[in-house]
Amino acid sequence: MTDVDMWFDPRCPWAWNTSRWLLEVERVRDVRVRFHVMSLTVLNDGREGLEEWYREWLRPGLGPVRVAVAAEVAHGSDVLRDLYTALGNRIHHQRTPIGRPLYADALTEVGLPVELADAADTTDHDEALLASHHAGLDPVGEDLGTPTIHVAGPDGRVNAFFGPVLTPVPRGEDAGGLWDGVLQVTGADGFFELKRGRTRPPIAR
Repeated sequence: MTDVDMWFDPRCPWAWNTSRWLLEVERVRDVRVRFHVMSLTVLNDGREGLEEWYREWLRPGLGPVRVAVAAEVAHGSDVLRDLYTALGNRIHHQRTPIGRPLYADALTEVGLPVELADAADTTDHDEALLASHHAGLDPVGEDLGTPTIHVAGPDGRVNAFFGPVLTPVPRGEDAGGLWDGVLQVTGADGFFELKRGRTRPPIAR
């Protein structure tokens, strides 16, 4: 069994697709995915040159992240898998506005206390958020964001990388084959980058 750790911001559509791909990979490969929280708002804080639409998009971004971290602190990291799914379905499929009703509905769905929604408007868990954020992104470097994945090798070495950025979500053996290829490429010593321009928006399904 291979442990795979993914860092996500609940609002990022590309991270959402990658997370759904990883859950599909679990069905066809001997991997176990664990989810962790990062924040695109934190990542871009103080960064110059951002387009205005992206600045506006980032503005409410701490709310969902803080709720997820509060749930993890109170109930353990295992709750993030189902909570991320509950948040993501509302954000990416139902297009529910960011706010307390979204958090409350998602928390209720997964059996967590609704009071955790209060965390969206406090800094109480920001230290834990920053620790999780940096644990995921620092090994990748160069201000890359989400999706970020760490894979633990049999020798204890961690293969950390950004991506893959993909749409639509591969299913079945297509998901497994992509996983095999990603590991082959990112595990090569000295490999740093493979990229092409995006020609379509993220398709959440």
